[in-house]
Amino acid sequence: MEKNNSLVSVVVLTCNGRRHLEECLGSLLDQTWEGREIILVVNGSTDGSAELVRERFGAAVRLLELGENIGYTGGNNAGLRAARGDYVAVLNDDTRADPRWLEEMVEALERRPDCGLAACKILSYREPEVIDNVGHLIYRDGTFRGRGRLEPDRGQYDREEEVLSPSGCALMARKAALEDTGLFDEDFFIYGDDADLSLRIRLAGWKAVYVPGSVVYHKYSATTGAYSPFKAFLVERNRIWLTVKCFPPGALLAAPCFAALRIILQAYGALAGKGASGAFVRQYSAWTLPVILARAHLAALKGLPRMWRKRRKIRRNRKVTNREFYRWLKRFRLTARELSLKE
Repeated sequence: MEKNNSLVSVVVLTCNGRRHLEECLGSLLDQTWEGREIILVVNGSTDGSAELVRERFGAAVRLLELGENIGYTGGNNAGLRAARGDYVAVLNDDTRADPRWLEEMVEALERRPDCGLAACKILSYREPEVIDNVGHLIYRDGTFRGRGRLEPDRGQYDREEEVLSPSGCALMARKAALEDTGLFDEDFFIYGDDADLSLRIRLAGWKAVYVPGSVVYHKYSATTGAYSPFKAFLVERNRIWLTVKCFPPGALLAAPCFAALRIILQAYGALAGKGASGAFVRQYSAWTLPVILARAHLAALKGLPRMWRKRRKIRRNRKVTNREFYRWLKRFRLTARELSLKE
């Protein structure tokens, strides 16, 4: 396929991630896709990240320095607003991109004009034969989880295919799709924001494609930790907001029932030492979980008026039917058992 002249903007967000930057940004400079700009958003860092990048990379990396940490959503949005490319990519700072990471996704989106999003194969940085994720699956309460997570990479995901959504760790979006739907929801701050953005883009009529030849190696949760009260709170709060914004009426009404089943299984997982909740209670008191759950639900309720206003706008602009949404829930289905009892 002959290369086109499309400019790709790559937004990398960092908050005190100096230790990751040389490898991450260096891998972007080694990309085979030459039409690119690299934007590093320094999200309130105090570790000398900006100084390192100026000294090490000079004009090859555009620096956007924010005076405070405004979250994954706010920081990435600042970078996306500054982006000039026809395509925009978002990449975590705790990653290393394969040299063909950008080129493979651009070519896939060029072949598929109906796709507004591209997902790549994300492998574990420390165990590159293990899958981090290859797109997302969804549970009926609005919780997303990486497809293929922690599976050995035996080539079972080496086919280009439609996925529900890419991971915010490493994704590409068509600029036109973002113009249709807006950027990340800054109320989310971090976690679930990639799923929310993807569903809004899907509801606007775009599809998402998984591109197995596009590879990134990720140090999972190197910034916030794999299990933390902060993460647990935001994941639970934000999945409620996602359902309110994006789910059709029937699925929205049913979501609390599915959430109750998931919580029961997670409670069992905490007691049995299984799944994410089992790993959580090995680090924190078991009583921390119900407190976090209560706080998250209270915070979600307080934000419902804002989310409902956003829902009305999304529903007005949607181009897919409720029936198609239910097909997504079935096709990209995540079970309560897998979500609750598998790490």
